[in-house]
Amino acid sequence: MSKSAIVIGAGIVGLATARALAIRGYKVTVLERTGKAVGASIKNFGMIWPIGQPAGEMYERALLSKRIWKEVCNQAGIWYEESGSLHAAYNDAEQQVLEEFYEASNEERPCYLLNKNETANKSEAIVQKALRSALYCEDEMIVDPREAIAKLPAYLAEKYGVKFIWSSGVTKVFYPTVWCGEKLYEADQVFVCNGADFETLFPGQFAALPLTKCKLQMMRTEAQPGNWRIGPAICGGLSLIHYKSFAAAPSLNILKEKFENERSDYLNWGIHVMVSQNRIGELTIGDSHEYGQTFEPFDRAFINEMILTYLASFASFKTEKIIETWNGIYAKLRNTGTVVNHKRPHRVYKVVQGDRKKTLKLIKQYPTTFCRVFCLASIPNWLMIPSSFFTD
Repeated sequence: MSKSAIVIGAGIVGLATARALAIRGYKVTVLERTGKAVGASIKNFGMIWPIGQPAGEMYERALLSKRIWKEVCNQAGIWYEESGSLHAAYNDAEQQVLEEFYEASNEERPCYLLNKNETANKSEAIVQKALRSALYCEDEMIVDPREAIAKLPAYLAEKYGVKFIWSSGVTKVFYPTVWCGEKLYEADQVFVCNGADFETLFPGQFAALPLTKCKLQMMRTEAQPGNWRIGPAICGGLSLIHYKSFAAAPSLNILKEKFENERSDYLNWGIHVMVSQNRIGELTIGDSHEYGQTFEPFDRAFINEMILTYLASFASFKTEKIIETWNGIYAKLRNTGTVVNHKRPHRVYKVVQGDRKKTLKLIKQYPTTFCRVFCLASIPNWLMIPSSFFTD
């Protein structure tokens, strides 16, 4: 007799969980509160971003995620581009970090230090004035999150028989029953993947965990004319202090201190600036990071202006006309660590990334557990769910 599972939420975490369950033989039903996924999963760069992950387990996990994304995209007819990434340096401190990262990583990662001319050949978008060098890495890949999230449900339904029930908000879970208003569903396992909603299901358990929320502001330009492409996804120096991978550079703290002295306003709003390009040539630009439990629902114009001002210091485009702005709200753990799995049969499941001992201690305080996947990497990396997550 086949095992059954209910997944609550059809964002990328829910879709990844549904896929992982289906390939392990589960009969999967996905319940989504809205008529289609419209949350944080479509409000991002679409970057599969191994360059941001530190060497070792997290980097290998990101590469596995990329391989799965390529397989799924090819089967589902989803556009992707193995663009690579380009981090540009415009001062001694940035250049030193890139050189040290390269020395620490080039045997493990397909990355290359480029001089000014080589950088120009790699991307016409890079500003040449004051450019010192750049780091190019081949690992990174771009999808359009709006297209991917829209197409994945049909792919999962056709290939694995996953059933999607839309416009069905879950109001209560008491194993093995899930309530959508007056409608009841049952399954052997239940997985809650409802984004940054800590208030609807299991609010007490969420409140006990070291969780917060993050608001990101982003923008999109109109399509670049004449099929003009930027080449790799492009990053400025602020990204070097954002991603944990660059801690491999001993001089990173010197760069941090430089930004604290010269761009403290950017650090206060968690701004680092990156650009990706989708299939039709539109550019996605961002982003900022505000942390808390409740946010103003409106975009802050000055934050977008700060992002665009910094962007102009390292990239220029054929057209820079902004056609969309938005913000997304994401779940965020306040500590770091590896994925924790709680293998208690006949329960609702939870998976988090964070401090292992602290999280396990919190889990054991509750007779009913629940499932969450938080911040494995960049959002598209959530398509990969560790095999050790599942029990029979």
